Amino acid sequence: MLSIAGTDPSGGAGVQADLKTFSALGAYGMTVITALVAQTTTGVTGIHEVPAAFVAEQLDTLLTDVPADAVKIGMLGDAELIKVVAGAIDTYRPPYVVLDPVMVAKSGDRLLPADAVAELRRTLLPRADLITPNLPEAADLLGEEPAASLAEMHAQAGRLRALGARQVLLKGGHLNGDTSVDVLATPEGTIELSAPRVHTRNTHGTGCTLSSAIAALRPRHDDWAGAVRAAKDYLTGALRAADGLRVGHGHGPVHHFHAIW
Repeated sequence: MLSIAGTDPSGGAGVQADLKTFSALGAYGMTVITALVAQTTTGVTGIHEVPAAFVAEQLDTLLTDVPADAVKIGMLGDAELIKVVAGAIDTYRPPYVVLDPVMVAKSGDRLLPADAVAELRRTLLPRADLITPNLPEAADLLGEEPAASLAEMHAQAGRLRALGARQVLLKGGHLNGDTSVDVLATPEGTIELSAPRVHTRNTHGTGCTLSSAIAALRPRHDDWAGAVRAAKDYLTGALRAADGLRVGHGHGPVHHFHAIW
């Protein structure tokens, strides 16, 4: 499994979370770093972008030696990086590509400049097998207000597929209620996937964790719905155990290894 993403020194999000998730689910993890991020559970203080040419060198050096069974794409800081990753997908043709359109950190810090959103929409969405936006990210991609109901989520998921994504998992965690409902839109139709809402402030890296879990599990399932259900079950367990970690003073991480220790 390959994660193409930025770092998180606190270990809760980014490539660190992706590697933990891959390992917890029995997958061999690899990484290509797109940005070095000064980040904790309380916020982002700085981002040092890796030059696009060096990201391309990382991808070419790795993938000519070790093919990836699935690729998870996270933080991409600018349009040039987006073009480089799209080119690598075209060249190496990984079986499954999961795109988590990381735009805003849990703390509210913007991670993807507004002028790169159009490039993401134009270049990467059509190359992704599954995209996993939350409600604000979906609204950003569509140029609309965030969905405020399940009916609006269904409609927005359909419009995101119309932009070129083959499958869309629109995450409903920003809505209220005791149940968190996501909408999965595929060529066969749209289904709702529910999980009990876990009441914890330790939600740092949930998007990274879910998307990397889907990437790790997709090769073992017959379809996307099965992989997503299994990934949601894993994330629910990680959230339930999160309060036991006591990491940081802000939004702490989920417990990626909840089934192990």
